[in-house]
Amino acid sequence: MLFWGRVRTVIYVDGFNLYYGALKGTPYKWLDLKSALSKILDPSNQIICIKYFTARVSSTSSDPHKADHQDAYIRALQRTSPELRVYFGQFTTHEVKAKLARPIAGQSYAQVLRTSEKGSDVNLAVHLLNDAWIGAYDCAVLVSRDSDLAEALCLVKTHKAQKKIGLIAIRGVSKELSKYADFVRHLGPTVLAASQLPVQIPGTNIRKPADW
Repeated sequence: MLFWGRVRTVIYVDGFNLYYGALKGTPYKWLDLKSALSKILDPSNQIICIKYFTARVSSTSSDPHKADHQDAYIRALQRTSPELRVYFGQFTTHEVKAKLARPIAGQSYAQVLRTSEKGSDVNLAVHLLNDAWIGAYDCAVLVSRDSDLAEALCLVKTHKAQKKIGLIAIRGVSKELSKYADFVRHLGPTVLAASQLPVQIPGTNIRKPADW
């Protein structure tokens, strides 16, 4: 339902896609999501909820503070954006047999460890669909370029045609997703640079990691 020209908007953020598509290797990892999204959406989009889908990472020998950095960022988002909700999938690591690009000592295959994120894309799709059916939004905005989410968008547009769908493009536009989008916005370096959280979150001991 629309009120005085305001469009109730729920944002669905694929944290894995956002990080690897727009933030990794940049100085913009301490991103204020609500600020960035507000800058690129229409003023009529009233952000009533930001749903952030991710998985807990584990520290490694090469990055011993990885888990602490993620935890600090999630706590910073929760403290500064009361509209934000976090939903966790999980990372799984298992041994698989993979073909080598270049054989070594006559061996064409090797056992390797493969880590993958499980659950986040399914969680996001389920929330986006369920929220459409219960009337939680007038407009859903997807922050992802994962084409596996296209079917969820298709179902919303097929059965809830009055709902609007926005797509936030990360490192290019997904053709599969854009087919169902009423509008596309681009999340670029200028917006990222202008949408950073305070180095120290006011009233807390949460600080931006020194190497971010």
